[in-house]
Amino acid sequence: MAKGKTTAFFCRECGYESAKWMGQCPGCREWNTFVEEPVEKKEPRGLGLAASRSLGGLGGRPGAGKDSRCRPALLSEISVEEKDRVSTGLLELDRVLGDGIVSGSLVLVGGDPGIGKSTLLLQVCRNLAGSGKKVLYISGEESLKQIKLRANRIGEVRGDLRFLCETNLEIIEGIIGEEKPGIVVIDSIQTMFREEVASAPGSVSQVRESTNLLMQIAKEYGITIFIVGHVTKEGVVAGPRVLEHMVDTVLYFEGDRHASYRILRGVKNRFGSTNEIGVFEMREEGLVEVENPSEYMLSGRPEDASGAVVACSIEGTRPILLEVQALVTETSFGMPRRTAAGTDYNRVNLLMAVLEKRCRYDLARFDAYVNIAGGIRMNEPALDLAIVMALISSYKDRPVDPGWILFGEVGLSGEVRAVSMAEQRVNEAVKLGFHTCILPKISLEKLKTRDKIRLIGVSNVKEAIGLL
Repeated sequence: MAKGKTTAFFCRECGYESAKWMGQCPGCREWNTFVEEPVEKKEPRGLGLAASRSLGGLGGRPGAGKDSRCRPALLSEISVEEKDRVSTGLLELDRVLGDGIVSGSLVLVGGDPGIGKSTLLLQVCRNLAGSGKKVLYISGEESLKQIKLRANRIGEVRGDLRFLCETNLEIIEGIIGEEKPGIVVIDSIQTMFREEVASAPGSVSQVRESTNLLMQIAKEYGITIFIVGHVTKEGVVAGPRVLEHMVDTVLYFEGDRHASYRILRGVKNRFGSTNEIGVFEMREEGLVEVENPSEYMLSGRPEDASGAVVACSIEGTRPILLEVQALVTETSFGMPRRTAAGTDYNRVNLLMAVLEKRCRYDLARFDAYVNIAGGIRMNEPALDLAIVMALISSYKDRPVDPGWILFGEVGLSGEVRAVSMAEQRVNEAVKLGFHTCILPKISLEKLKTRDKIRLIGVSNVKEAIGLL
């Protein structure tokens, strides 16, 4: 950078810094994402934020001095207890977090506007305050009156739950030091700013430095901090990509804001699995947990309709039954149309190519529409067999028995390959009253559940289609 230059160019997507403007970012390869922002002044080396805090910031917590922070520790000296995890009062959220929140963790919650992020965190704050925790809810977007109106809707609030409307992180840091809460909610990170950073709130520099300050507060003083993040039109958290790397957990709230059901999905979790999902229903009194998503996904199934098949997918450790729908109709144009909602579009094209090549079906003259009912999105390969059966059922106009359930991965040779956790999938089908399960033949040999449901093993798609 030129000597004396006080501004630089930053990428809005990944935070890449450059001395001059560029059309394409070398970091994330996106176009026209560079913005010019002032460069903040660096503190003198040796007297940074951590050192200044150890000299008296945030109440001077015992053991937070230089000696204890800089001494390396043996693995045997580090104690990890079960009580370090705290339940949020919502079992679906605890499942996604990995059996509760961890003391000193930094959690980022993203989602579309109006999806229910603030409502979810307000319910978590109410539950934690009711269990004896000291909670501080900081909002930079709503007034105290607006928060109270929403709080009155979700139910009575008990315990030590305090609210603050502030966007200056220096002031927020001082208040956290005075109040010493166990849980803090920041709504949202795009509204927060630090005075020493010259750029505007929501910019790349402000988001990065604000998150860095919150991370240091959480780690040094054992405070669990929830951060609400805005999302871009592509559905990812707005701001630099380094934001997701700095936090411990990243949760995405998915679903249509005009529909009643929401899905909370963990895409990063340093304290648990990233495959778990939580299902909620938005009601007038707030978000309500859906303990049996399979029953919800299958509600309102059509009877004797072709192109509708029930499949079983696994999200983390939870089997979920869902309905795969397909509509195959003759095209009116030279090029057939393919549409996929709730599943991978390219996967649907691949499976149709398998049917054309291996089973000799002339699908090039037909439009194909595939949908996962219920608004949920699944990309597991175990849905392949159900998609194939739904397409052929609609193509031949022959309905599949509503008591059947299918799962299995389909290869390019038309073979039906084994999938994981077959026993759990079959047990979930038994719970909901299905009488026949079509699954890979190789998985059939390992199953123990044989007397409560009829099991049919298939080795390729021709055998499965022959059952129709």
